[in-house]
Amino acid sequence: MQRQMELAEGFDTAALFGSIDSNIKLVEKSLNVKISNHSGALVISGDDDSVEKAEQVLEILIQTVIRDRVLDEQKILYAITMVQENGGIDLKLLGNDVIAVNAKGVPIKAKTVGQKKYVTAIDENTIVFGIGPAGTGKTYLAVAKAVMALRAKEVSRIILTRPAVEAGEKLGFLPGDLQNKVDPYLRPLYDGMYEMLGAEGFARYQERSMIEVAPLAYMRGRTLDNAFIILDEAQNTTQEQMKMFLTRIGFGSHAIITGDITQIDLPGGKKSGLREAEKILKNIDDLAFCYLTEKDVVRHPLVQKIIKAYAKYDEEKERRHAAVRERTRQSRADR
Repeated sequence: MQRQMELAEGFDTAALFGSIDSNIKLVEKSLNVKISNHSGALVISGDDDSVEKAEQVLEILIQTVIRDRVLDEQKILYAITMVQENGGIDLKLLGNDVIAVNAKGVPIKAKTVGQKKYVTAIDENTIVFGIGPAGTGKTYLAVAKAVMALRAKEVSRIILTRPAVEAGEKLGFLPGDLQNKVDPYLRPLYDGMYEMLGAEGFARYQERSMIEVAPLAYMRGRTLDNAFIILDEAQNTTQEQMKMFLTRIGFGSHAIITGDITQIDLPGGKKSGLREAEKILKNIDDLAFCYLTEKDVVRHPLVQKIIKAYAKYDEEKERRHAAVRERTRQSRADR
């Protein structure tokens, strides 16, 4: 089968094809088709199903070039995945909205539908839980929204916190002052802030007490008014810590709780406060749970494959355990 797609006059074909046609070669290899450019039109050759999918992918990539002016491997693989698994992607869901502008003046936009839904939930709710694997932008987008709220004077300060699980919250055993003790645990939050504000800008905000970075243990007994609060690595909170944190939120504040329930590091078999919150809070108004998946990973494409492999392994392990439990139950019932 062969199908032809006309390109608009003036369209940036070079951006679509990429350096040494690398973008088009990736589509060809992934979908087992051949794509060529003939007099301002794309010609797709292959079997019927592959050509149909390739056409949908190319439509997405063409709109992406028009919207963002650049293509990268992550965007191409995301388009291919969405077409293969969901029959396409609604580009209107992504839109052209700029979430924030970083310290270098680069606009930040949602790169996946999952990220767009996450950002929309933050705009529409006081408390948002962002749950998903590493690399999906949970913390980065939360930091971006916090900085934009501070710049717009919607809040008077940003508070960044994280459970210091490795030290059992006993930070007094580490050398240095409070900042020195906390820094190793909050490095991912610092990284996001540095990118959004620059190192000097971040330091200025900290000096004015407009940005506060503290371990979760130091939130107890406080009421946090007119603040944008981010709790990172929430899967490592205990049930008591999660309740304590959520009840700190005061008037005029917003809170984002991020975590990955597949990476719980709590000692002694303690239950995760994030898992418990999913069960208890799912039907409360003005509070939203957003779930990101491996499809929303915006790191190296290999990260998606690693996450999928671990998820498959965990599912198989749970099935084996369930089978053992069922055999044990049946054996006891037969006695």
